[in-house]
Amino acid sequence: MASSPVSSTTAGLAVAGCTALAVFGPLVGLSPAWIALLIGGGLLGLTVDASQLEGMGGHLVAEALPGGKARLRRVARHEAGHWLVARDEQLGVKRVLVGTRACLEAGLRCNGATEFTLPDQARLPLEELRRWSRVLQAGIVAEVLLEGAARGGEDDRALLGQIWGLSGQDVETAQREQRRARREVEQFLRHHRDDLEAVAERLLEGLEPEAA
Repeated sequence: MASSPVSSTTAGLAVAGCTALAVFGPLVGLSPAWIALLIGGGLLGLTVDASQLEGMGGHLVAEALPGGKARLRRVARHEAGHWLVARDEQLGVKRVLVGTRACLEAGLRCNGATEFTLPDQARLPLEELRRWSRVLQAGIVAEVLLEGAARGGEDDRALLGQIWGLSGQDVETAQREQRRARREVEQFLRHHRDDLEAVAERLLEGLEPEAA
């Protein structure tokens, strides 16, 4: 079932704002009329976010606030991990996007994305499965390496599960190979940590991952 277009971040901000107005508004001298007007404005903003910004307005606000640069840097590091490992695996990358605004402008509802050239066939041989296992886990590994923990990667895990599910391989083999791939990516990114941070900074500045 499709999720609501209003993101949890946006809805949370709206609820918190309305609650704060209702509780603290009278204490600071706001009249009931002003409180009602401000709450109505907040609900209108929530409606606009759902209809025009696909529920990502809260993320846009969070990225613009103080501390938003750190949020974007985490996203950039995640995508840099994907890009570095894809380059090493010689898998084609169509584009890399960092930030909610860039993703919305590209028609995507997310905070960051690395778009790959997908294989021609759904059922991949084992060696191809291993390559995709390394590339798709690289964003999570990059976050853990540079941030201490990963917040993103749900879509990566889902896609990896789909690829292995279509492969015809048994569950034990899939789990074993994915663990092996993760260890290989961890070793690779630790060895190329300086490159990882450099690519992330370029992405954060709105540049291509690699200088022309």
